[in-house]
Amino acid sequence: MNDLNPTNYPVLDVIKQRYSAYQFADKPVEAEKLHSLFEAARWAASSFNEQPWRFIVATKDNPAAYEKALGCLAEANQGWAQAAPVLVLTAVKHTFTYNDSPNRVALHDLGQAAANMALQAADLGLVIHQMAGIEQDKVVSTYNLPDGFTAETAIAIGYPGDSLNDAESKARQRKAFDEFVFGDKWAKASGLF
Repeated sequence: MNDLNPTNYPVLDVIKQRYSAYQFADKPVEAEKLHSLFEAARWAASSFNEQPWRFIVATKDNPAAYEKALGCLAEANQGWAQAAPVLVLTAVKHTFTYNDSPNRVALHDLGQAAANMALQAADLGLVIHQMAGIEQDKVVSTYNLPDGFTAETAIAIGYPGDSLNDAESKARQRKAFDEFVFGDKWAKASGLF
């Protein structure tokens, strides 16, 4: 995928290698590699070191647990995600443990943990696909999430398939810097680029 991810400036190779896979090889992911993914997530930065993320993991090695997790995905995602050997459902805690006040950056912190995981996966030769398409209420009821936690996303993990689908084989597009890096006024390019 490296040649499909053109960058204007140097970045880490794993950033260029990372992509959202729809095709997965029929090969299990070794426990050691899964350990590394969750270790990477564990070391993500978080406000007040709250680490508000939680992960529910299901592998094809346990078919009942896997089907349970797969059933929590939106129907449109179940079709392609069922090829992934590992499914992860995510949740966040919306209050700080130290004072029970709202944590307005809980989702941001979950995003950082998932991004660490994605980059670690790329470094290990794995691919992941993060998805918003889950049945949130079903995750809550299926796994008995406690009050204060919400189900948020899912992540499919595995080795890349032998071929790429249409979405994977196209060069990725990104916004120009002047569309998202502003200077002294909103929507006015910063002049940095």
